[in-house]
Amino acid sequence: MKAALVISDRDNVATALQPLEAGGPLDLAGTSLVVREPIPPGHKVALRDIAAGEPVVKYGSPIGVATALIPAGAHVHTHNVASSRGRGDLDAAAEPSPRLAEPQ
Repeated sequence: MKAALVISDRDNVATALQPLEAGGPLDLAGTSLVVREPIPPGHKVALRDIAAGEPVVKYGSPIGVATALIPAGAHVHTHNVASSRGRGDLDAAAEPSPRLAEPQ
């Protein structure tokens, strides 16, 4: 079984298919790296350094923005990514809120 899954050449993260141990090698999509910390199955590992403010791309689509530098081989999760999926508040912030009609 493969250790992790990469779907697109645009991806800068891979999804762990099994537990990844710190210090273990990972060879994926033409990239070789060392896992920096334990990563549980279903979580993401950075394939390369991801700068703060840069999109995190999984399965070819941006899923959020790095909130800090994420080094190659690091665990990518809610502690270092601000999600952009399902964030209706981001769209709403750009639009004025509707006013309720005043009673007459």
